[in-house]
Amino acid sequence: MASRAAGTVRAYASATHLGPTVAVTTFTAVLALASGGGLRTLLICAAVLTGQLSIGWSNDLLDAGIDRAAGRLDKVVVRGAVSERGLLRAAAVAATLTVPLSLANGVGAGAAALGTTACGWAYNLGLKRTLASPLPYAVAFALTPPLFVALALDQQPQPQVVAAGGLLGLCAHFTNAVKDLEADALTGVRGLPQRLGPRTSGVVSAALLLVAAGLLLLPGSSPSAVSLLLAGSAAAMAAGYAGLIAAGRQQHGFSLNLAAVALLVAAVVTR
Repeated sequence: MASRAAGTVRAYASATHLGPTVAVTTFTAVLALASGGGLRTLLICAAVLTGQLSIGWSNDLLDAGIDRAAGRLDKVVVRGAVSERGLLRAAAVAATLTVPLSLANGVGAGAAALGTTACGWAYNLGLKRTLASPLPYAVAFALTPPLFVALALDQQPQPQVVAAGGLLGLCAHFTNAVKDLEADALTGVRGLPQRLGPRTSGVVSAALLLVAAGLLLLPGSSPSAVSLLLAGSAAAMAAGYAGLIAAGRQQHGFSLNLAAVALLVAAVVTR
């Protein structure tokens, strides 16, 4: 009985798109703590986590029919580990909880957090199959964590950091497309990166990283020496990624690209 329950928990966790969910929530926690959030960080993270859970579960729920037709056994709902009804209940509960948790951080902050959740749902409901597929990523990553955390802690949002967050969201969208083209082809996802193809999407991703790093290197909001070093290193890695793309080795540059993103995240936190 215990092993069966553990298996169900693992299946539901997998259906949340665990990697992105953990990454966004962790980034939010680190940024909030670095900004002096203290115990309030728990409330901030609860709002973000429930929103991310609702996005992940709704994604697998809405794509269940397509994933089943494509025989995608990497999806727990296709394997029968989780039912569509179960995903619907889980997504509904998470979406319901994120409303009061978000608003408990203040009306402005709550609007930012709920806007992020709405972007994720809009993407799942159909935008990911259109030319507008990058839009939800850009808006969502500009809102959370940078704008949401600042407003939740009654701090002045830094425009450069908010803009860099949006660019990182776009970068994430184009970078994922490079590694997920085979799966996207199976399920009929035809967003902008899929239409541009792997090489062009890789070029766009590298360019977005460079611009984001450039924003953080600007001295307008008095970045720390550590932040400048991290952003500069990220820019160098992004340039290296661009070089690999030019050589037709965009798949080999994926880890380098992820490292550059991680450095930019650290640059934001240490700013």
